[in-house]
Amino acid sequence: MFQNKIKLPVDGFILSLFLAITVAFLFPTGAALLHVKQVTNIGIACIFFFYGLKLSFEEIKSGLKNYKLHVLIQITTFLIFPIVVLLFKPIISSLVGTEFWIGLFFLAALPSTVSSSVVMVSLAKGNVPSAIFNASISGIIGVFVTPIWISLFVATTGGMSLSDVFLKLLLQIVAPLTIGVVLNKRIGFYAKKNSKRIAFFDKAVIVLIVYTSFCTSILEDVFAGVSLFGLVSLFLIIVLLFSLLMGFVYLLSALLGFSVADKITATFCGSKKSLVHGSAMLKIIFLNNSSAGLYLLPVMVYHITQLIILAFVANRLGNRNVGVF
Repeated sequence: MFQNKIKLPVDGFILSLFLAITVAFLFPTGAALLHVKQVTNIGIACIFFFYGLKLSFEEIKSGLKNYKLHVLIQITTFLIFPIVVLLFKPIISSLVGTEFWIGLFFLAALPSTVSSSVVMVSLAKGNVPSAIFNASISGIIGVFVTPIWISLFVATTGGMSLSDVFLKLLLQIVAPLTIGVVLNKRIGFYAKKNSKRIAFFDKAVIVLIVYTSFCTSILEDVFAGVSLFGLVSLFLIIVLLFSLLMGFVYLLSALLGFSVADKITATFCGSKKSLVHGSAMLKIIFLNNSSAGLYLLPVMVYHITQLIILAFVANRLGNRNVGVF
């Protein structure tokens, strides 16, 4: 089904993200003038509606069988990662500052990504059905777990209570997702048939969210205190965190006696984070927070890092002798 060469939509999308940041620095008032926030609110709901259209009850039901693999991935995603960032808060804050630490903690609390995880697991000859299940269920769990983590350790300064955040997440993410799942049998074929167009739409909405977040931060001059040393340190910390999580999940899955295919799925899905969910949740959890651009930057850098590293690893694993990992 998949060849031993992976062609990810990395270049165009990543370039668009950097272009959005550049435009935000040049025209920081553009988001307000063009009412981009209102557009992205509708866009987020559409993203999760189309995502639901591609998700069937049968896939969810069949995925429940391999529960040990699912538990490991979800514990790593929502428990181990946030705890690691919390434990190293003094060191991280001293290197990159409190604002970037909040961004890293927000990253750590996010769910796993969907599409690229499935593609890479397939390329690496892993357990694809379990990858689909875990990536899908992770997004649903994240709607509840991510804001709880943030509310416990980070002040959002958005004037919204945790119940308000949950309500908005339910309306903007869970409701359209549920409607999509319910309509899967009737019009789910439309989402699969137009998957490339939907993927383009998803990325366009993310680019607009990035632009809006950075416009707000630039207008409030929150980047004034960011140094080159801080940016380099942030990148190195993210690479270290990603490598640490990959190694941890691999070793634990080996100790638990997982099959080779399950070890690959656990390693890939347990170490990834979703830029889609991160962009959507940022707008809700950090509503009107002038530092939103700073919080989103670690998520963007992590997204780029995981794509590059896992694409390389997946290609190497795809060319191995089956049964070896």
